[in-house]
Amino acid sequence: MEFGRLSATELEEAHLKLPPDRLENDGVLSGRPFSHFELRVGCAKWGRPDWIGKIYPKGTRAGDFLEHYARKFSCIELNATFYRLPTRTQTASWSRKVPDDFRFCPKFTGQITHLQRLKNTHALTDRFLEGLSGFEKKLGPVFLLPHPVMGPKSAEIIMAFIDSLPRNLSLFVELRHPQWFADENAFNGFAAWLQQKNVGMVITDAAGRRDCLHMRLTTRQAFIRFVGNSLHPTDYQRCDDWIQRIRHWKNNGIESVYFFMHQHNELHSPELCRYFILTCNTQLGTSIPVPEFINTNT
Repeated sequence: MEFGRLSATELEEAHLKLPPDRLENDGVLSGRPFSHFELRVGCAKWGRPDWIGKIYPKGTRAGDFLEHYARKFSCIELNATFYRLPTRTQTASWSRKVPDDFRFCPKFTGQITHLQRLKNTHALTDRFLEGLSGFEKKLGPVFLLPHPVMGPKSAEIIMAFIDSLPRNLSLFVELRHPQWFADENAFNGFAAWLQQKNVGMVITDAAGRRDCLHMRLTTRQAFIRFVGNSLHPTDYQRCDDWIQRIRHWKNNGIESVYFFMHQHNELHSPELCRYFILTCNTQLGTSIPVPEFINTNT
C-alpha cells in the first residue's frame, strides 16, 4: 500500500500523535459503556505467499490461504472486490472456508467508484450487491471509497449514490480529496448528513496523510484503516495511542470497532496485528484470540 507513504527522513521528522476527537462525537456516543462491545482486528489481504512459514504452515497451497488466515483473525478488509466484481458463487465459496463469527468487509468495486465515479451505476451496483449476498451472515461493514478526485463539489453525487443503497447495508465512506479536510463547513455538513443516515466514516491513519485522520464518528461503530511503516518504532507508538482512544470510546458507548492493519510492505502486517491484539487484551480487557506464528516465539 503506497497511500500516505513517507521517506525514512520524512518519517523521522513527522508528528504522528493521534489528534483529539471532534466535539460532535459526544452527540453520537451514549456516554456509558455498551454491554456487548466488539473489537475485531484483521489485515487487508490473505493471499500472501510470504506468510508461509510465518502464519501459514509450510507447504500451504494458495487455495488454502483464506482458511488458515481465518484461524488467526476474525475479519478481513476485502480489497479484492475493488479490482473485480464479486459473484455470489465466489463469495459463497469464500464464506464456506471461514468460521461463523468471521466477517468479510468488502470495498466497493472500482468500476463503480473510479471508472463511473458513482454515476449511472444502477446495474453495476445491483451486480455488486448480488455478489456480496453469498457472504450471508458473514458480511461485515462494506466500505465506499469515492474516487480521490471527488471532493466537496461532488457531495451531491456521493449522497445520491448512498441514498440509492439498501438501508440495511452496513456502510462506511472513506474520503481522500484534501479539500474535504480543508473546508470545515463541507466536512461538517457531509458528516452530519452521514450521521443522519446512520452511515459511518472510515478513519485512515497514514503517516503521510494526517488530514484523513479526521476522528469523526457518525455512528456507534468505527472502521479504522491503519497504515504502518514496516515495524518502525512509531508503528508501535501509534498503536498504543489508538488503544487508548478505543478505551475512551469503549467507556463512552462505542458498540464495535473494526481495526485493519496495513503496511507499505504487507509482509509485516501480522506482527503488528499480534502486538495490537496482545496490548488490547491487556489494557482493554478484551479476549481476542492472539494469532500464533509458525515455529517462532514472535
